Amino acid sequence: MNPSALLVISAAFLAAIVASVAGTGGGVILLPVLVSAFGVREAIPLYAVVLFAGNLSRVWMNRREIDFKVVGWFVLGAVPAAVAGSWLFTRVPDVGLMRVLGAFLIGSVMWRYHRRRTKPEFPASRFLGIGALFAVISGIVGNAGPFLAPFYLSYGLAKGAFIGTEALGTAAIHVSKLLTYQSLGAMSAPLWLRGLMLAPVMLAGSFLG
Repeated sequence: MNPSALLVISAAFLAAIVASVAGTGGGVILLPVLVSAFGVREAIPLYAVVLFAGNLSRVWMNRREIDFKVVGWFVLGAVPAAVAGSWLFTRVPDVGLMRVLGAFLIGSVMWRYHRRRTKPEFPASRFLGIGALFAVISGIVGNAGPFLAPFYLSYGLAKGAFIGTEALGTAAIHVSKLLTYQSLGAMSAPLWLRGLMLAPVMLAGSFLG
């Protein structure tokens, strides 16, 4: 097997395990590997296909604990914003994308380090704005999961409820992104094929996690 392909498969498997246990964080592992293997312009749409498969598996495994009220508010704001973010992705030059992606990865690590402090509870309706903000980011750089986790946790979701609810909301973002990428010419048959080939790897990692 090609060493590059083996690295991508291994990263996808590890990312799925981490996301299944922690609810997020897999992107910090997988996205840099995809960028290195395919370039930023192809990596981000491919990443959306792979993450969609991983999210669906986590939704299924935690389906009995999902908070659909939170998902409803989140999707209401996230879907149109994901379309806008995906449109921006097609307009930003590659150099700009690399800079934004680098800032995102560094920022997500710093955010996860500092998110331990307790935050006050808030109503489910606030997820409308949260979904809109981070869906734009996801459309441009691929994912915003590390930034979303503290809001779900502050709302009071934990374990399976947190993982399943976050996964369902994020899956809706990825559907919106993929449809927009496809309509704007950012997706190609080889990208879909690579993503579908990695889907079983994500499912296996989610199951193990």
